[in-house]
Amino acid sequence: MWWFQQGLSFLPVALVVWSAATFVFSYITAIVLHHVDPLVPYISDTGTIPPERCLFGIMLNVSSFLGMATMYVRYKQVYALNPDKSRIIKLNKIGLLLGLMSCFGLCIIANFQKCILYYIHVVGACLTFGVGAIYMLVQTILSYLMQPEVHSKDIFLIRLTVLLWCGSSIASMFVSSVVLYSGLYGTDLVQKLHWNPQEKGYAAHIVSTASEWSLAFSFLSFFLTYIRDFQKISLRAVVSLHGQTLYNTPQSFATDEQRLLIAGSI
Repeated sequence: MWWFQQGLSFLPVALVVWSAATFVFSYITAIVLHHVDPLVPYISDTGTIPPERCLFGIMLNVSSFLGMATMYVRYKQVYALNPDKSRIIKLNKIGLLLGLMSCFGLCIIANFQKCILYYIHVVGACLTFGVGAIYMLVQTILSYLMQPEVHSKDIFLIRLTVLLWCGSSIASMFVSSVVLYSGLYGTDLVQKLHWNPQEKGYAAHIVSTASEWSLAFSFLSFFLTYIRDFQKISLRAVVSLHGQTLYNTPQSFATDEQRLLIAGSI
């Protein structure tokens, strides 16, 4: 059995690989068609103009569903490992809620392009990266609370390092974006897809775009830390029949032995 076939480890693997492929394919398509500049454009800019916009939207929607599935499995795993610890259970529920909000933000980014509905796109970005960063913080705290009983200190330190990477990328992107869109370098920069290195504001633009790419890959790196944990969990679905037919008659009800139809790993 390959390592990604153990437990549910394929979920974080699929999430990371698919999301990275989304960014790379959209970037390559936009570059080949000369829709953006080759040097670190905004990720959203690579999904603004057809046909890459269609590819970007479809693939990012799939990423959001993979993210929800991964976060739900993580929630179930933490709950199963700590059934009697109220503080961990509360944090775990908060983490799940934050994670689902972040995935919903990713759907907004996928379906509301930056150059068409800018403010809605920004709301999606805030949900994805802002709320997503808080999700990472909660999961890092949970890792701290669960070591050394559940896992080693190393995984906590790795997640803490990725969290700090994420935080520094957010700070860098926020500062450079405020400077860039302050009005000092002109207006309507949101619609600008091509930059000349000699233009004013080019340095702030590059810092902002590089920070966004760094932020995106810090998120993917965080989910990579789930692979080892997910190798040790599987979920089972139980389907229970309340009758042998679909008619609403007394004869349709089955015995208890007949109600358990399927119990299989998913």
